[in-house]
Amino acid sequence: QVQLVESGGGLVQAGGSLRLSCAASGVIFGIDTMGWYRRAPGEQRELVATITSSGSPNYADSVKGRFTISRDNAERTVYLFMNTLKPEDTAVYYCNADFRKWGDRWGQGTQVTVSA
Repeated sequence: QVQLVESGGGLVQAGGSLRLSCAASGVIFGIDTMGWYRRAPGEQRELVATITSSGSPNYADSVKGRFTISRDNAERTVYLFMNTLKPEDTAVYYCNADFRKWGDRWGQGTQVTVSA
């Protein structure tokens, strides 16, 4: 089996920055697309950014120009660099990965809180 473990959330003032990390572990045959999603209070989970195994990124319009997704295939880790954070970025952020053989898996989530 496989698992994803996120880290890097926390409390930051508006305009600040945070970096989220998500490491995959277990019996891994390969990982295709990895990504980050978020769920704000009272809202549905939404896509933040994804990145293919070859490094091609995709961003939600709300974070374009502020967030950067990257991955280290050797370390089986995906990162989300969040700059110019806004209070509306406050949410629980979830890592997602499409594992070969095992399919789609989610991390446990990490809280990001942006104060005004």
